[in-house]
Amino acid sequence: MQTAYITALYDLMARDERVCSLLSDSGTDYDRLLARDFPERCYNFGIAEALQVSAASGMAAMGKIPFVYTTGAFLAYRAYEFIRDDVCLPRRNVKLVGIGMGTGMGQWSTLGPSHHTTEDIAALRALPNLTLLSASTPRQLAAMVSLAVRIPGPVYIRMGMAGESEFYPENYVFRPEVPELILPGEDYVVFSTGTILEEVYEAVQTIRGQGLSVALWDVPTLKPFPGGEILSALDGKIRAFTVEEHSVTGGLGSAVAEVLVASGVRIPLKCFGLRNTFAEGYGTTKEVRQLNGLDSRCLTTKLFAGIKLPNLDLEDPTSQF
Repeated sequence: MQTAYITALYDLMARDERVCSLLSDSGTDYDRLLARDFPERCYNFGIAEALQVSAASGMAAMGKIPFVYTTGAFLAYRAYEFIRDDVCLPRRNVKLVGIGMGTGMGQWSTLGPSHHTTEDIAALRALPNLTLLSASTPRQLAAMVSLAVRIPGPVYIRMGMAGESEFYPENYVFRPEVPELILPGEDYVVFSTGTILEEVYEAVQTIRGQGLSVALWDVPTLKPFPGGEILSALDGKIRAFTVEEHSVTGGLGSAVAEVLVASGVRIPLKCFGLRNTFAEGYGTTKEVRQLNGLDSRCLTTKLFAGIKLPNLDLEDPTSQF
């Protein structure tokens, strides 16, 4: 995803002199291309994310379009006050990009919960004036970056950095506030957001192979939340599920539940994610997902626990997930 981000940002900087790149010791070899070709619009603030966001607000006040790029855990939590007061409150045209959503830090997931971004949706969804996007694949991320520059005001984009799978075609066009149908189905529906999509896809495909008609939707826009589109996807379904590499409190599951309550639609909803816990264990993204019941094998068992299928043992799970 990092390559997709830098490529999209390079294109924007080449076409629009207002676009700037702000780092906090979080760059890659690809960022050197930006610094080489646009040295007057690239800034590295070191490990000072709050200052980075505050400076971006000042740049936006002067007509620039700054892209703030750093580890999501440090951006969403350490700089939260500055996102709130310096960016969202005055509606500054700042684009915030948090890398490593969920446990998706790749090899850096070995650093543990301090580098995981598993509560950012809950924290950021409460902020007024903020558009909140969650990229599932590299092409979707690139499309979000290209669109973000045209969205007036604050935008936050969540991205991974663990070699994510691609589900979208080369000509993919991101449509804000429109969930993406990944797999059609008549009886059940699963909603997912972010890079956990690759695990959910494998689990749903396994279940579909056992004869259940299960739809899978990717929800890339978390604010403003596409409530009407979610209700349309729920129409006629027996049961709904949400899966996220995030706390079940305040995340995608909570947003879907809010839509159901507000609309009066009565349909059973089961939410899967981290339940009142930080992600446990250390290792790669794949290993941490396995340790926390968020890999495809565990999700296959838990999503449809209690429904008897011929070739799968789907007993009710005893874990907290």
